[in-house]
Amino acid sequence: MVPALIARVLVDSPLPQLDRLFDYAVPERLRESAVPGVRVRVPLRSAGRIADGFIVELVDSADFPGVLSELDEVLSPIPVLAPEVWALARRAADRAAGSAIDIVRLAVPHRQVRVEKAFLAAVESEPIPVVDRPEIDGYPATLGESLAAGSRIALDAIPLVTELPGGGWVGSWALSFAQAAARAVASGRSAILCVPDYRDQDQVEAALATLLPPDRIVRLDARQSNPDRYRAFLKCLGDAPLAIVGNRSVVYAPARDLGLLALWDDGDPLHSEPLAPYVHSRDAALLRQEQQGCALLIAGHSRSTEVERLVEVGWFTSVSPSPGIRPRIVPTAQQVGGDRLAEQARIPSSAWREARAALETGPVLIQVARPGYAPRLACADCGQTARCLRCEGPLTKRSASSTPACSWCGALAVGWRCSHCEGERLKSVGAAGATRTAEDLGRAFPGVRVVIADGERQVQHVDARPALVIATRGAEPIAAGGYRAVLLLDGEQMVARESLRVAEDCLRWWSNAVALAAPGAPSILVGVGGALASALVTWRHAAFAAAELADRRRLRFPPAVRVATLTGAVEAVSRAVSESGIDAADVLGPVDVGPAAVRTILRFDYAAGAEMASTLRSEVIRAATNRRRPTVGAGPRRAPAPTLKVRFDDVEPFLEQ
Repeated sequence: MVPALIARVLVDSPLPQLDRLFDYAVPERLRESAVPGVRVRVPLRSAGRIADGFIVELVDSADFPGVLSELDEVLSPIPVLAPEVWALARRAADRAAGSAIDIVRLAVPHRQVRVEKAFLAAVESEPIPVVDRPEIDGYPATLGESLAAGSRIALDAIPLVTELPGGGWVGSWALSFAQAAARAVASGRSAILCVPDYRDQDQVEAALATLLPPDRIVRLDARQSNPDRYRAFLKCLGDAPLAIVGNRSVVYAPARDLGLLALWDDGDPLHSEPLAPYVHSRDAALLRQEQQGCALLIAGHSRSTEVERLVEVGWFTSVSPSPGIRPRIVPTAQQVGGDRLAEQARIPSSAWREARAALETGPVLIQVARPGYAPRLACADCGQTARCLRCEGPLTKRSASSTPACSWCGALAVGWRCSHCEGERLKSVGAAGATRTAEDLGRAFPGVRVVIADGERQVQHVDARPALVIATRGAEPIAAGGYRAVLLLDGEQMVARESLRVAEDCLRWWSNAVALAAPGAPSILVGVGGALASALVTWRHAAFAAAELADRRRLRFPPAVRVATLTGAVEAVSRAVSESGIDAADVLGPVDVGPAAVRTILRFDYAAGAEMASTLRSEVIRAATNRRRPTVGAGPRRAPAPTLKVRFDDVEPFLEQ
């Protein structure tokens, strides 16, 4: 077969007007190596520049009537851009009014020449081992059958920890994920398991290691070194069935015969991609499942409103664990009194008694809202926020004995004096952090081991010995056998945060902590009542998500509707709004967000999403190509006007500013 003569290339460029395929002639010397998916170097007509890119396809003819430029070089013989990944990148970018190359950069790691050479020299000679097909513990047998049939499942996770056969403890959800992935690999298909952070990833890998051979497990995430990540990526290009584990970008991993795509805790903000075009891993997974026909499993201890909407429209099937698996949760008031040691620890007497009793048999988890010692220091005389005398940054303390320091520049506040009243004394304001809580509890429980787990002190596991484990939300370690009691503090401060998703987030934080308790161990929710506390106590997360979604529908807030945030120059934003054709009642703004820049939010129904994305993408390209070039001899260059930026399904405008 004679190779095609024309290569259609995706050029690696940040310019939105270049977000399309360009035709290049394939010279005779590159006929054998120029295949779809390989990295190439191509000339650009403007200024005679050279750019990198990927061959997407080869064709026999082109629409361009003139003479085509030739490929300059094939950088690597390995087809790193798989067809299914390109199709996913194109569709996800179109849905978000973005560029496909931005997603391809997330999907394909930077090239590592030495790793490539070793990969090309390696010869796979060992046969693929046979893998058993386990049942998914704690769920109906029909769950495995549904996944084998390519169903979309919203799974309520089992709120327990479990011991692995070789020792070590993980959340039951991690074992469920591993069992589902092992079933896919046993059938000769690959599985992609996407989790928010490294703690979850380590749990899934530990569970997979008990079910699959090591060479069938691939870790692919941003914490790896560049060579390790590229080595893992190249392994995914093979034909052997794999269980691929990683964070949000793993949803774009190449898997030519994908049988399962699973996401854990999709409400975690770490699933939101901070880079353009800002595609959430859940949305990318939905698109990929539709394209490749694999099973899609989204699980969590609590349910996001996005998943609840998909369940209500019939796109997902809800599956719950066997009846009777429900944690013991006790709500209590915030009032402290009646016990001197409880007052010293700043917790209600009932919670203090539960903690004291639990410490006789094992560890106790105390979840707090903030790390550090205190969120803010203020003048003890006038109450004004204490600020650095050098840079005006807020002052903080790491411990009771430490010298206050600026949280911006780090300068010690030696000889500090209030600029408002000349006062010299400081006081802590707001909820205590993990360090302050640990000090107070240490005094209330003398002789008890205290462990602090937060962003700076990363503790993933604790043993079964008695201990007070003070952890910020999301940083809770796993205890061997589960915690003998869980105390959820600072509930009022968490709920008071102004955010569209505050109820969802609080329920998710608390539920994830409660799921670490031992069977029958009490979990004490302090200072929170109402529907939110009822949903946690009764463990009816789906019902709470349904009620929350109903409120969003009445107010026309996401995910009941889609939103697009437009940011840029006044003229560009105004033109984009007028071109969108949307009803004026669904326009929020504009509001000033910086020098010569405004922001407007558009709300629209899901049915209008494709047309809206296409229209706004045209306006982004128009704004990028209409920027005036500086005139020669016109004096000093001025900063260019801000270009139009479009972000779909953005939650930031609805968060506390």
